[in-house]
Amino acid sequence: MEPLIRIRNLSKRFGNGCVRCLESTGPELDTNLCPHCGSVMACNDVSFDLFRNEALGVVGESGSGKSTLVRLLHFEWEASEGGMELHRCAGPGNLPEIFADGSEYSCNLFGLSHFQKRQIRNALMGIVYQNPHLGLRMHVSSGGNIAERLLGAGWRHIGRMRNRSAELLEKTEIPLERMDEPPCNFSGGMQQRVQIAKALSNNPLILFLDEVTTGLDLSVQARALDLIRNLRSEFSLSMLVVSHDLGVINLLCQRTMVMKSGHVVEAGLTDQILQDPQHRYTQLLVASQL
Repeated sequence: MEPLIRIRNLSKRFGNGCVRCLESTGPELDTNLCPHCGSVMACNDVSFDLFRNEALGVVGESGSGKSTLVRLLHFEWEASEGGMELHRCAGPGNLPEIFADGSEYSCNLFGLSHFQKRQIRNALMGIVYQNPHLGLRMHVSSGGNIAERLLGAGWRHIGRMRNRSAELLEKTEIPLERMDEPPCNFSGGMQQRVQIAKALSNNPLILFLDEVTTGLDLSVQARALDLIRNLRSEFSLSMLVVSHDLGVINLLCQRTMVMKSGHVVEAGLTDQILQDPQHRYTQLLVASQL
């Protein structure tokens, strides 16, 4: 099976950088901050594949580069270096120019214009943030939040958009009588479910989940994770799941990458990483959550 997307040598630096940034940062030195110029090497030389209908976990401590990785792949931030290629089978029909004649994979998506990136994001991607305020307009109705996403994906018929909003809110266990209420009236767990409904509105191939259960009560976490697992199966989603919680990763993900100080220090099948971690940092991470 060919990967849906291929990421190669992806790096993100905040700051101007200097010739000593790479040698002065990394997991061995336990820092991503260059002491010479003050630049932050948030991601450094990250490479991986994501397959169809696969959930890939990204785990690590705060500041390891997990959320930066998601923001780069979702085209919210510009990559400093590296490439992202999309398989032809997933290419949006309105962007044939991103594929060379006969090529199985697209050009480097990071090199596209802002307009082209937005088209790809609207057609193929969805995202659920840790903080619902980043993904929702808190004083717009829940149905209106979903309709906004549908408008970006090219929908124009108001009745169809309202029906689609109702369908997704029902799937994410939001009572339909609250469809016209704004998310600011909802609990944290309900806000996350509205975010999930909004993220799924354009039938994305790829869903990014960035610490979606952090801060929720345990019972609400369990309900949210069960919902996500069922929706992945129903919608045949490829997911990138970012979390510091190995329990979340174990429940949702077939493969896992472990990040520290902007680097991937270990990657493999989730079961293998949890049962027989090889890197010292992964061993400490697993031991801390036993």
